[in-house]
Amino acid sequence: MRWFMDTIGGLWQLARLAWITGFRFRGPYWRWRFQTAFGRGVPASRLEMALSLLDYGRWMHRMRRRS
Repeated sequence: MRWFMDTIGGLWQLARLAWITGFRFRGPYWRWRFQTAFGRGVPASRLEMALSLLDYGRWMHRMRRRS
């Protein structure tokens, strides 16, 4: 159940972040995020990229929940 709630919360956090950055996914924040997350190379597939992005969203949700 916790994984499910973290996933829903993570999707919310990603949507919130997209809104805050004005949906400019090629803007400075998203370029920086991509470089720090995948500095040694891009993921092999779109699925791997999506799963990594969802993991980041879950992490954001957990961090915001703790504060």
